[in-house]
Amino acid sequence: MLRIKRGQAPFALALIVGVACNLPISYAIDEQALENSFVRVAKEVGPAVVSISTEHTEKVRSGRYFQFFGDEEFERYFDQFFRDFFGEIPEQEYKQRGLGSGFIIDEEGYILTNQHVIQEAEKITVTLPDGRRLKAELKGSDMRADLAVIKIKASDLPVARLGNSDEVRIGQWAIAIGNPYGFAVSSAEPTVTAGIVSALNRSLPQQAYQRRNYTDLIQTDAAINPGNSGGPLVNLKGEVIGLNVAIFTPTGGNVGIGFAIPINAARDILSRLIAGKKVLYGWLGISIQGLDEELAGYFGLPDQQGALVMKVLENSPAEDAGFKEGDVIRKFAGKAVKDVREVLREVGKAQVGRVVPVEVIREGKTLTLRVKVGQRPEDLKELARITQLRWRGMEVSELTADLARRYRIREQEGVVLTHIEPETPADEAGLLPGDVLISINRRRIRNMKDYETAIKTVKGDALIRTERGFLVLKSD
Repeated sequence: MLRIKRGQAPFALALIVGVACNLPISYAIDEQALENSFVRVAKEVGPAVVSISTEHTEKVRSGRYFQFFGDEEFERYFDQFFRDFFGEIPEQEYKQRGLGSGFIIDEEGYILTNQHVIQEAEKITVTLPDGRRLKAELKGSDMRADLAVIKIKASDLPVARLGNSDEVRIGQWAIAIGNPYGFAVSSAEPTVTAGIVSALNRSLPQQAYQRRNYTDLIQTDAAINPGNSGGPLVNLKGEVIGLNVAIFTPTGGNVGIGFAIPINAARDILSRLIAGKKVLYGWLGISIQGLDEELAGYFGLPDQQGALVMKVLENSPAEDAGFKEGDVIRKFAGKAVKDVREVLREVGKAQVGRVVPVEVIREGKTLTLRVKVGQRPEDLKELARITQLRWRGMEVSELTADLARRYRIREQEGVVLTHIEPETPADEAGLLPGDVLISINRRRIRNMKDYETAIKTVKGDALIRTERGFLVLKSD
């Protein structure tokens, strides 16, 4: 008769199941050990995972005074006519609410989450797994990294252990913990899902996420759904290896392709976030591309390592250092770089203001250029869109969502005035940054292409129309 001592039940059960199913004994034991690992991770990490709810007030103007449903120019003109007489249409306020996840990183109450979870939040409330609801304070955030730190005042807080994402391997187990669809579940306890690490170093298209930079992501098939954002992705040791940030889905639900920000990316800026300091990123002012076999052969390279400089921006650190189009970057700050991703990563991590050596190959010769790392502009896309033509003292940009929010713009088309040079025709005409240019000499301006085409044909004084009305812009 087999006697089982106290504490040996899980082992014995695995042994019995293995024998009954005609499985090797080691297989049955491994299965039980794996199950125990999942249970232990849920028990250890779950209490440190919180639900984050946010609230902010959005003001919206409701419609127009005048709608003709025909001639758009006619409609806009009379709508502005009524605004001049009766004032602006009153704004209506709407409460916008959001929900996400986060995890406690120290006993003082600091919580790490995604920036997009708390973006524009006027009120942040944290619900702990034990049911406590606490007001949270935003300590620091960084849009580019999509990371934020908030803080609560509480005692006896469990803490999640941070791991080393550089040691993550494809195929290893991954466990996602968070509060998906938390608004529909009347429980503060987080949800635990499991899968594997499907891929590493994944990138998401930047144009789809504006100023956020999603590179070097961990891909997993552990189920991630809306509300999981900011929650931890952990290994079987119970160590956080990433922050769940995005999913690929044609339906809005989980299809087994989720992404997490490596925890080491958060480590690099965590102290600045906690201190509420701005996170600075290095910038050279170059556009680069990868090398294929043909390009490597054309430039006489022994391999396809490095990145090819396509463009050097004017007045940039790269131009000052002597970079030229066609240079092939092989090393940055003494470290070999194998592709575009590594170049961008090393430049971004470089200390702003530091002078670093960059090894390039130019016309078959190896050169070392010394470049003073600059600070990455807030919005490179906006910078690139601003025309270099200072027409009559004004600079303009495409009408983007960021600019529309900044200047509280209602218009859907046109170009935005971003800078007015003092003592110029634009300044004398009373134009202001934030004005939307709608037409020039009755020629409709819908975008930058329309604008650049229009100003090439203007001679003498010009009839300008903005959303505030018509004015005459004198010639230079």
